[in-house]
Amino acid sequence: MRSELVYRASLKIENKFLLSTTVMQAVRKLHISSTRTEDTSNRVLVDVAEGRYAHGALPDTVPPPTIDALVIVPAV
Repeated sequence: MRSELVYRASLKIENKFLLSTTVMQAVRKLHISSTRTEDTSNRVLVDVAEGRYAHGALPDTVPPPTIDALVIVPAV
């Protein structure tokens, strides 16, 4: 059951690390101590799959600077 929910949610948020972060943050905010944590996480996964929760936009990545060729100086 939960694997199907994870699969459906991963169609909305493809990055698995971003998906897990989004779900964990939502579960922490929405969990009520008198209910089971599993029920809260299932509800959050359904909400993510339906597009109700989305993590903020990812920043543009900047490629690292190129590495110049190593200059080996012989020991004198």
